[in-house]
Amino acid sequence: MRKIAIINQKGGSGKTTTTVNLAASLAAKKRKVLVIDLDPQASTSQWFGVTVVEKGLLSVFTENVPLASVIASTESPGIALIPSSSWLIGLEKALANEVGAETILKQKLQALDTKSWDYVLIDCPPALGILTINALTACEEVIVPVEARIMAVNGLVQLLQTVDIVRHRLNSSLKISGIVPCRVDSRTRHSKEVVDELRKNFSELVYKTAIRENVRLSEAPSFGKPINEYDPNSNGAHDYKALALEVIKQEQALS
Repeated sequence: MRKIAIINQKGGSGKTTTTVNLAASLAAKKRKVLVIDLDPQASTSQWFGVTVVEKGLLSVFTENVPLASVIASTESPGIALIPSSSWLIGLEKALANEVGAETILKQKLQALDTKSWDYVLIDCPPALGILTINALTACEEVIVPVEARIMAVNGLVQLLQTVDIVRHRLNSSLKISGIVPCRVDSRTRHSKEVVDELRKNFSELVYKTAIRENVRLSEAPSFGKPINEYDPNSNGAHDYKALALEVIKQEQALS
């Protein structure tokens, strides 16, 4: 079971879009995927049409509730979801005096039946707080979606430094599996220059696939469907299918 945190401390980077559509594209390749929505904004949960009225994940972190008890089904074949809720906003305060708070999610994931899933994808909040640190401690891999804008690239170094600190202090197995250029507008020179800069500075870490700016991709959440269901012929569907194939190819290196 590959556990992958999808992170970026900047909003609008394509984090939720990548979580949902990578999950769907992996599931289309017969992989079983569990998506965990750790973002209190719950955008991933809303995309899958799942809402939580109770404490949900907050209970997992604060009341010793097992992770398996909050798993919800989705209408997308091969994908299950642990939904988020606005209750998570209070987690930092709730865990302020908790010893080992950064390892709670890791312990909960270890209690899951690893044979049930091929992938766990965790959509992290756009902040480097206790939720993101829990995800980085629980996972072996990180995927970083980066918007094709120069300001987004400038923040990438800080993010990679944070991953490095977590690797040294909390999780020696953690590694960057890849950086995904997102919202790439092939009509503009700026987008092309940013992608070139990413490949120049982070070479082997950058996936070959870049996710193109795509109207159909931005419409998909309103219809509660991943892009490969909403419009399988769109650029967005083709791009996430290609990304999924790259991620699957990494399985060989890990085995």
